[in-house]
Amino acid sequence: MRKALFGIVAVLMVLCAGGWYTPKDFGEFPKSCNPDSWVKRGIVIEPNQPWEGGSIQNFNSPTEALGDGRWRIWYGFWGSTASYGSGMNIAMAEGVPGGKWSKHVAVLTEGEPADAPLAIGNLPEGWRPVHPVHIKLKDGRDRLYFWVHAPKQGVIRYLAAESTDGRRYRVVNPHTPCLYHFFDRAIEFVGTIPSGLTLTLEDKKYRKSKPPRPACEPIADPNLISNDATVVYQLSDGTFEMYTVALVSIDKNDPRYESQTHDNLKGYIRVIDRLVSEDGLNWHSRCRVLEPDANDPVDLQFYYLNVTHTPKGRVGMLGHYRLYAQETDLEWCYSKDGIHWVRPYRKAWIERGKPYENDSYAIYTASSLINYNNQWWLFCTGTNYAHNIKCSYGRPQSVIMLATTNSIWGE
Repeated sequence: MRKALFGIVAVLMVLCAGGWYTPKDFGEFPKSCNPDSWVKRGIVIEPNQPWEGGSIQNFNSPTEALGDGRWRIWYGFWGSTASYGSGMNIAMAEGVPGGKWSKHVAVLTEGEPADAPLAIGNLPEGWRPVHPVHIKLKDGRDRLYFWVHAPKQGVIRYLAAESTDGRRYRVVNPHTPCLYHFFDRAIEFVGTIPSGLTLTLEDKKYRKSKPPRPACEPIADPNLISNDATVVYQLSDGTFEMYTVALVSIDKNDPRYESQTHDNLKGYIRVIDRLVSEDGLNWHSRCRVLEPDANDPVDLQFYYLNVTHTPKGRVGMLGHYRLYAQETDLEWCYSKDGIHWVRPYRKAWIERGKPYENDSYAIYTASSLINYNNQWWLFCTGTNYAHNIKCSYGRPQSVIMLATTNSIWGE
């Protein structure tokens, strides 16, 4: 029954040319290095500032080599205040692994950006950024993508800000964002959106209890409704691709439903969609690129997809999230075009830590691997607590860690 159901889903979800691929269909593809090729280097950055609230994440965020062994790590935090959303912000840390790091938290203003190492202007009052993605554009400008949360205003959306000096960023699309979370105030759609998420009248009532959508904001395009984990890359031809976690609604008769009693999104499964853009601001051509199939455990969902572009093709770091165990592993996958992906291993590419180690429950990766100084470097977030935060090995905490390997390729 379950295999038949997934077969039907696979047929229905052929959203991109070519449809679903298996390793046999895919043809030749490079192999990955073995998990034991990775060497864990331990904690790089801890949440040692009061404004970080004991938990930091470079999840989906880039790491940049500055030279002379120094790095810049972009990250986000949720803050020390008990009020959801009000303590969120983004920051960057610069330093050497094993040494001291200087941290710069974003200065947020409604008007023009402040004169600070990291500043974001044209950001409405109460809107708080998290999950930064920084890109050095091919035209020399800097662009910063991030999710903003403003619970009192009913805002959860994905914005872009630009800078000419790499310090002062100005939001370019506060009211016409790249993406909308399905509880954003601009969503008035009721029914099943293209990604497979069903928005009900009850959802609409929830949104209507928030402050109304202002006249300057258009109604959200259903093609731009998503969940949260999102990453953006500029391609060699100057265009952009985005990978985002979409939600697909399932009912109580679905064999995957029972496993969701452990999750915070009961009634939905997480899958990976891809969008493209000419300017990185206006997104289109959304298609499904990764979804668990009949060969996967019934409680598997995909929490993120971060991509490294190499001469051999795209190497994907896929968030392999198991609902029963509340654990997230890093799974290796591969694509020639960013649309058709192969998953030959379907297990952890880097092993999580043992109980009471910093990555005992989850590994969330930076936006890409970095080939630097004859090694491949991966900065990632490790957590010692379950996704639903009901269990932890000691005091719940997330830290930024480092792993390296001499090669990401197998024999």
